[in-house]
Amino acid sequence: MAYLPIENYGVIGNLRTVALVGLDGSIDWWCHPRFDSPSVFGAILDDRKGGRFRIAPPDGDVRAKQMYLPDTNVLITRFLSPEGVGEIDDFMPISEPGGTRPIIRRVKVVRGAVRFDVECRPAFNYARDRHEVQARPEGVSFLSDRVKLGLATQVPLRLKEGAAVGEFVLRAGESATFVLSDLDEVKDCLQCLSAEEAEAAFRRTVEYWERWIGHSRYRGRWRAMVDRSALVLKLLTFEPTGAIVAAPTCSLPERIGGELNWDYRYAWIRDASFTLYALMRIGFTQEAHRFMDWIRARIHELNPDGSLQVMYSVEGRHDLVEESLDHLTGYRDSRPVRIGNAAHRQIQLDIYGELLDAVYLFNKYGTPIDYDLWVHLRRLLNWVVDNWSRPDQGIWEMRGTPRHFVYSKLMCWVALDRGLRLADKRSFPADREKWLKARDTIYEEIMSRGWNRNRQTFVQEYESDRTDASCLIMPLVFFLSPTDPRMLSTLEAVRKELMSDSLVHRYDGRKSPEGLFATEGTFSMCTFWLVEALTRAGRTAEARLLFEKMLGYSNHLGLYAEEIGPCGEALGNFPQAFTHLALISSAYNLNRALGDGDWK
Repeated sequence: MAYLPIENYGVIGNLRTVALVGLDGSIDWWCHPRFDSPSVFGAILDDRKGGRFRIAPPDGDVRAKQMYLPDTNVLITRFLSPEGVGEIDDFMPISEPGGTRPIIRRVKVVRGAVRFDVECRPAFNYARDRHEVQARPEGVSFLSDRVKLGLATQVPLRLKEGAAVGEFVLRAGESATFVLSDLDEVKDCLQCLSAEEAEAAFRRTVEYWERWIGHSRYRGRWRAMVDRSALVLKLLTFEPTGAIVAAPTCSLPERIGGELNWDYRYAWIRDASFTLYALMRIGFTQEAHRFMDWIRARIHELNPDGSLQVMYSVEGRHDLVEESLDHLTGYRDSRPVRIGNAAHRQIQLDIYGELLDAVYLFNKYGTPIDYDLWVHLRRLLNWVVDNWSRPDQGIWEMRGTPRHFVYSKLMCWVALDRGLRLADKRSFPADREKWLKARDTIYEEIMSRGWNRNRQTFVQEYESDRTDASCLIMPLVFFLSPTDPRMLSTLEAVRKELMSDSLVHRYDGRKSPEGLFATEGTFSMCTFWLVEALTRAGRTAEARLLFEKMLGYSNHLGLYAEEIGPCGEALGNFPQAFTHLALISSAYNLNRALGDGDWK
């Protein structure tokens, strides 16, 4: 089996985990039962050993297309051939706590007659655990030491080298259903094998997503793309705790054949705070409440020195040990395959700014925060006062020597600024004089040491000459006026040095001290940041053109990875929360700037 391009996948999920479904009808990534659990299907990281669940016509004169049922995360993969047209409805029902959470694959034919081949070949624990396959009256079971799964179906299957395989033919109007679940839930799922119950489960899932997206307040020009991005962000939410993962995959490469392969199946304080802002902006306050519950729990678990970790597991686990899976070849030979993330031990000072900004907005547009939470936030703000002047690894999680990144200092300023605003708005007790002095000191230092007078631009780190797209966020967090001459000059430096057509690199990798990023793709979030910075500067025609061109780089379903490669291909983990939340924010503000009265 050849590797599909990363952009040739859609995603389905149940608010606990996500599966990637390829245009070829193959589920090539699924971790069970949580986002960060070991993979059951991992062919996207090793097409020979990784495991997959494929249902598709035999290779030949067949074309494939995918679409989401409108306003849902129900994925339809359609196969078109001279003999007929077949479809697979892939979805995961959203169950009540304690309910079953299977993958349901409903295969049907709408014209002619279509033959399908089936291969369900799990590879438990990242293909490290052996398993047995057993025939059962309702299908087959897959039994490893840790995980036991059952596949129920009406289609006859035979056992072959650790897999269940088969062939079947459907004619127009006929259907067959496959239900994959924990073995002890199979009996509860058997009813879904009947055409009537499969349709009922399908309808319940459709209605859930339609109800959810119906709460969106966005009615602007790009409603379809904004709604799709919101639906993606909801899929990345871990319902039991309210945590939001950065992406549901690990080790999809930022450069094909390279070593920049990271595990993003965790909840970053930074990413989750930005996601909260994006969802709250368009009306999803329940998610904001759930995220605040998760944040409250983390604030009660501060490090001994009073700091927060950069990231946590979806259940709040602190220890995210990084290891390499050397037995896997990686996506298109991109090694090493990493699970866990050593960056959880880094110092990244910017997370306090993103967190305090999110709390400030939640207090303003959601629910006023309580005193007990304020007491913990006050402790964090005092930590920022004492530590903002330290070097750190920054937003891009550099693994070299810590440095004085301008973005990190900027977000420390944001933390103190929002803390002061919260204290004043709510009349909370606060160390105002200390916070105010530190806030103003940071401001002056950024303006003197983060501004390169010769190049007339803000730079990546103090006293450097490297332009960095993260400086685009300055007017977005109200550090500078969007029309301040320094900001306009920085905009031009980004456009001149970091843009490739309409796409933006996060910085010039050729000048990176680590020397790792010279050939990486453009960073999609940074492109949307440029759109928003141009919008706020009043250059709406320019911003709209960049935005529309960027929309053209999404995949066939409106999904984005972290980066875009030199040929327009998706790179990095997929789909990426950062990209989709930045799309929502830029669409909201650009639409408002364009006005016209007919759009809200």
